[in-house]
Amino acid sequence: YLTLLTSMFMHGSFGHLFGNMWFLWIFGDNIEHDLGKVRYTIFYLLCGILASLVHVFFNHDSSSALIPCLGASGAISGIMGGYLLLHSHRTVTVILLRFVTDVPGYMAVGLWFAFQIVSSLSGMEAGVAHGAHIGGFIAGAALAKPFAFRRTLNAAA
Repeated sequence: YLTLLTSMFMHGSFGHLFGNMWFLWIFGDNIEHDLGKVRYTIFYLLCGILASLVHVFFNHDSSSALIPCLGASGAISGIMGGYLLLHSHRTVTVILLRFVTDVPGYMAVGLWFAFQIVSSLSGMEAGVAHGAHIGGFIAGAALAKPFAFRRTLNAAA
């Protein structure tokens, strides 16, 4: 279990670290504000653990099961799943066809998720744990409202 937890803070390269930090910077602060620091930390860890378990489940009988899964991307995918549920209509600045533009959050996150599914099915980007990205995203979408529930009730009171 210790290996599983420590792998959520590891990255395969500086590009991987930069990409994860960029996504965390864009989406993470909103979710942290919604959940509070303690719930956010638990949410992040739980999404990462579930993402790693999904990756192992879908790859248990292939050679991919022998490759270590670095769970930081899965946990950050969970943050994105939570963002889709809690902030889908906020605008996000993206680079689209070499132009900087603003799009609704559901479009930015939805297109990223669709790309993960297509990449997973097509075998694109060997060595990328698309199953962990998909599993973390679904975990975050499923857990966002229950984790934010009492906090939103307290804020409304």
